Amino acid sequence: MKKKSSLIVKKSPISVRFVMLLMVMILGPHVFSQDDGFKEYVGEVYDIETKKPLIFATLTLENTNISTITNTEGEFSLKVPESNTSENIIISFLGYRTKRIPILQFKPDDNEIGMTELVTQLSEVNLSIPKDARALVKETLKKRGENYINNPTVMTAFYRETIKRRRQNVSLSEAVVNIYKAPYTSNRNDALKLFKARKSTDYSKLDTVALKLQGGPFNALFVDMVKYPNYIFADDLFEYYDFSFANSTRVDDKLIYVIKFEQKPGILDPLYTGKLYIDVDNKILTSAIYSLNITNRNLAAQMFVRKKPRNADVWPTEVAYRVDYREKDGKWYYGYSNVLMEFKINWDKKLFNSVYSMSCEMAITDWEENLSNDIPKYKDRIKSDIILTDEAVGFADPDFWGEYNIIEPEKSIESAIKKIQRQLKRGKIDGNGTSAASQ
Repeated sequence: MKKKSSLIVKKSPISVRFVMLLMVMILGPHVFSQDDGFKEYVGEVYDIETKKPLIFATLTLENTNISTITNTEGEFSLKVPESNTSENIIISFLGYRTKRIPILQFKPDDNEIGMTELVTQLSEVNLSIPKDARALVKETLKKRGENYINNPTVMTAFYRETIKRRRQNVSLSEAVVNIYKAPYTSNRNDALKLFKARKSTDYSKLDTVALKLQGGPFNALFVDMVKYPNYIFADDLFEYYDFSFANSTRVDDKLIYVIKFEQKPGILDPLYTGKLYIDVDNKILTSAIYSLNITNRNLAAQMFVRKKPRNADVWPTEVAYRVDYREKDGKWYYGYSNVLMEFKINWDKKLFNSVYSMSCEMAITDWEENLSNDIPKYKDRIKSDIILTDEAVGFADPDFWGEYNIIEPEKSIESAIKKIQRQLKRGKIDGNGTSAASQ
């Protein structure tokens, strides 16, 4: 049996101040009553003109904190308590007109929701907004105590982690996580507790490299730029970025300024480039989409690769992030984040290289105020260096998630899950009770 070498993503150096491996979505706590049944609605959100799917559109049950998002194919699955089936579903997407549709108009499946794009006129630009893009970003981050939920909350999040070798899924993990979120003005870090998890990995398709995602769901929290601004926009890092205004857009009928930022030339440490979406009137960050500057591949590799095979050269070819915030009763909160990391491995004495991509996403599906400010004991929390192990039950339990809201799996992931289920079934028939995919 070949000994497996390992490729481990590590924490970024202090000079860059971004501590993460993969991004995921985090959402609010699960508050279904045990006596309360639920109904599931499945469908697709798309652009009504082009018919293209809208990725990461948010669907929220009105007057509640229950929500989900669409996947990369525009598909969604939303579970709601039967006691709330007289409410509306609110569908929102950046740059599109928000829709409110009564649940009574939804079918169990094949719901098609067309969204209309909003056109922003130049005359709408508010002259009171600072002309200095850098100053606007600083002011927005300083107002986090006013604009974001500033009480302790308990959130329920759905987390998904995938590893692909080129286009083929070779490892899948999913989890329900409870997040004990500290106020936005508090210096205390958020705490995480694992509620449910399942994982399966086919190591036969990983060459001789075992990719370990150190940090797991915990690192998604650090993508919350409003709670943890120092990881990207610490005061002493602002001078290393150029800020500028791009075309404005809209979300939920609010005018949104788009601020571009990029690393200044001549700065050696890899920093970030991307766009910030800021509510014009209230100075609120609603979304951020950005990526790591990997021009210097050696420095970029030092940020992420802690251990590698001796006969291989490993470096990242893409590192991209996204974070979205949601609004409830005039206050905003962290709603979703994801990360895509692609690595290339050049092997000595091999003609072709290996390409692996790792992606994580986490979404808040429900939340409530943590009135008692209780947090789990240290021994019960997910640690910042956790790696989801292979000791999970695999993907054999169809009722694993019950009434929990999840992100609808893409067709490629769905096919991989079905393949894993067949492998597990064959293993039981052979009397082994397991298979290579769950070892």
